[in-house]
Amino acid sequence: MVTSRRSIADTSPLTDWFKSSYSGGDQGECLEVARGHAAVPVRDSKAVDGPAVVFSAGGWSSFVNAIKGGALSG
Repeated sequence: MVTSRRSIADTSPLTDWFKSSYSGGDQGECLEVARGHAAVPVRDSKAVDGPAVVFSAGGWSSFVNAIKGGALSG
């Protein structure tokens, strides 16, 4: 269950995780997002049992738009 907390220590009960189609394959630098929750849990694809950061739906949308718009860079 995803709550309004900002993180989840154990994500093993959550299902429907997916990686972006923009992920570079097996580079080991991928994030996964779990669908179907009011809040948006995000985890490192190498850490399948957690932890995960939890975004509000609006916060996640803002983050994704900032990445797409080039506002955040590595």
